[in-house]
Amino acid sequence: MKHWTIEQVAWDRFDPSKVDPEVVPLVKAAAMVERNGDDYALYLKSVFREDPAFQQATDNWAIEEIQHGDALGRWAALADPEFDYMASFAKYRAGYTIDVKADASIRGSRTGELIARCMVETGTSSYYTALGEASDEPVLKEICRLIAADEYRHFKLFYDHMKRYLARENLSFAKRLRVALGRIGESEDDELAFAFHCSNDAPGVEYQHERCTAGYMGRAMGYYRYRHIERGMGMLFKSLGLNPRGRMSEVAARVGWRLLCWRRDRFREALAQSTAPVPLSRAA
Repeated sequence: MKHWTIEQVAWDRFDPSKVDPEVVPLVKAAAMVERNGDDYALYLKSVFREDPAFQQATDNWAIEEIQHGDALGRWAALADPEFDYMASFAKYRAGYTIDVKADASIRGSRTGELIARCMVETGTSSYYTALGEASDEPVLKEICRLIAADEYRHFKLFYDHMKRYLARENLSFAKRLRVALGRIGESEDDELAFAFHCSNDAPGVEYQHERCTAGYMGRAMGYYRYRHIERGMGMLFKSLGLNPRGRMSEVAARVGWRLLCWRRDRFREALAQSTAPVPLSRAA
């Protein structure tokens, strides 16, 4: 069940004078990934094919994910009238596929799959919070707030089911940690990079993973602040069964913040040296 609808967004408040040109490519790319929620739902329903309660929850989750993509795509078209949301998504869907009929989770267990989903929702909740807080454009700020709230609820959804499966599978802490860290590392795989390519590169421009990763990450990482990493680290610790507000979480947040800043600077250097069609014009 949706907690909001696209029609409830105050689209008439859109203010082009407050659009940050550096955020537009990010919103376009995010729209691709969010809109692809129905494929991920098919994958999850196949992995959890004997769990009707989780399958129903997955259907509801996918409806909200698709709405996120449609809201972001509509905003991106307002910010850039030349952007064709559905044509870009069709290109993305044709070039980036997942196994929607998987017999088992690629994480090795259902508990591991749910931990990975918790990591995704941790990242998106933090990201949309950071993006919304940094934006002066009122409609984007509203959309990001709504999506961030959804993503936090999605985290709780997967977390609750993860605890149920953990009681059955008794996955060791080491294996849970490996899954969590592995899924964080996958943020630099083709999913976001190819989405950036499909939604921002001109027709005929060849997809290059490193260039597109730098194009996305060099911008996106600039909107984070320490508080966003601190909150995300607390959610990660909770997923692993650790104290989300303890000393270890604080230390991990500081290390995570330093690592993000280091990676952000490396991506910006790579972007500045590339011939990316969408130049980085402002340091966040």
